Amino acid sequence: MRTNLIKLTKRVGIALAAVAILLSGSLALPRSAAAYPIFAQQQYENPREATGRIACANCHLGAKPTEVEVPQSVLPDTVFEAVVKIPLDTSVQQVQGDGSKGPLNVGALLMLPEGFQLAPEERLPEEMREKLAELFIQPYSEAHPNWLVVGPVPGEQYQEIGFPILSPDPNTDRSLHFGKYSVHVGGNRGRGQVYPTGEKSNNAVFNASAAGTISAIAKGDDGGYTVSINSDKGVVEDTIPPGPELIVAQGDEVKAGDALTNNPNVGGFGQIDAEIVLQNPSRIKGLLAFFAIVTITQIMLVLKKKQVERVQAAEMNF
Repeated sequence: MRTNLIKLTKRVGIALAAVAILLSGSLALPRSAAAYPIFAQQQYENPREATGRIACANCHLGAKPTEVEVPQSVLPDTVFEAVVKIPLDTSVQQVQGDGSKGPLNVGALLMLPEGFQLAPEERLPEEMREKLAELFIQPYSEAHPNWLVVGPVPGEQYQEIGFPILSPDPNTDRSLHFGKYSVHVGGNRGRGQVYPTGEKSNNAVFNASAAGTISAIAKGDDGGYTVSINSDKGVVEDTIPPGPELIVAQGDEVKAGDALTNNPNVGGFGQIDAEIVLQNPSRIKGLLAFFAIVTITQIMLVLKKKQVERVQAAEMNF
């Protein structure tokens, strides 16, 4: 029994050590290309600033187009699709976290009006369910189930992302109202250039931190570089991670802020707003009834006019 207890203790110790290594690696290396939109969810309670700018633009600095298609109006308690389009050039490759080249990923943020939410799976049509089989869409936070995020997902496969949405019913929730609402959409492709901590990723331009002459360029084991600059304050070293390509050479004169590398970013971010009407079915029924009454009235007027014309013709003949 003592032997079994020792073996059990060793197994528990190994399991705890493995968990500790996994957690420490995740905390020490939060720079994975697959980190977005987790960064936005962790850093911003509301991803849309008072100016209307979506927070993703703080890290994804390149401006790119984003489109959205939503119905002009929807009825309460119905499932509809909001399609976010993120066009990109699939022949272009981006710099990965380790400096290698790889395909672009995409991600999207869809901010819907209060009460709208991701449609439950049992309400989805079969065709929509098949389209979403490999796509994981999640609420931005527990407090805001009407804000939805997705990504990163392969850009070659998901240049159009369909969000299945369930509209609310103001008849059952008195805090909601029928009317016109705004929809805010953000779409990014590729990795960001800045981390929320303010540090640059390896998908950005690196600049000289001081003015002077480049005295040496040393290549690191990981593929990056260390650029030494002889300045008025002595030798200054700028470390460049693997990924960006150097555009300077030993002996070049540089000023503080001059680019030492090219700009490897081939992605970017775009946002767009749209409007959607939560339509009251009673208004539609009333409108149809009005049209029916007008149509019947017009028909009756025409028939009455014909009847009068016949009576007048008969009187003239008599």
